[in-house]
Amino acid sequence: TDKTDVYFARQLVTERLIEVAPRMPSGIVPVLGPVSTGLGEVYQYTLEVEEAYRSDYSLEDLRSLHDWQVKRQLAGIPGVVEVSSFGGKVKQYEVAVHPDRLQQSGLTLSDVFDAVEAGNRNAGGAYIEKGEEAWYIRMEGLYRNLDDIRLVALPTHSGLPLTVGDVATVRYGFAPRYGALTKDGHGEVVGGICLMLKGANSNEVTQAIDQRVQSIQSTLPPG
Repeated sequence: TDKTDVYFARQLVTERLIEVAPRMPSGIVPVLGPVSTGLGEVYQYTLEVEEAYRSDYSLEDLRSLHDWQVKRQLAGIPGVVEVSSFGGKVKQYEVAVHPDRLQQSGLTLSDVFDAVEAGNRNAGGAYIEKGEEAWYIRMEGLYRNLDDIRLVALPTHSGLPLTVGDVATVRYGFAPRYGALTKDGHGEVVGGICLMLKGANSNEVTQAIDQRVQSIQSTLPPG
């Protein structure tokens, strides 16, 4: 009923989702949506590129700029429960395996998958005590560029060193698209929608978002 506490209801649904999750296909994870309502879309915006800079930013660039800079700065505003991204192309790092090279090396696709996954992890170590100080050891293994992926070592049966770059082409790509966002008939754009927390004051939240948008402007690249 309308009197049901929303957080109590979410707890009950979460318990059911835990039961459902193991029955789902691999890679499919059911999660709860944000604590908002059908009227929670209180602020919409797009990233506008000035005419002189249009050739400097691709749809991948704009989407990355939005997701990693704009969206993260909006997410911390009190009363904003979710910032949804729309448009553009979600950048991905792709490993396109060559079947003939893989067969010649005696490896499987799973070998490549496991090696790439294992190579992108941080690892903790021990610590060294020196006087009154303790030095902690850790290994940073996160990928920073395409060459880092190309140089990942693969298991080998011949004794010769073998890397991902020997059996695959590593390149930039983008996730499958299920739609697009256009504006004013001028082609595709990238934007977002801020969802308000259920029960929050929409006037206060939208004013706070608008103020943050003004401050975000100074952090964006030229154009």
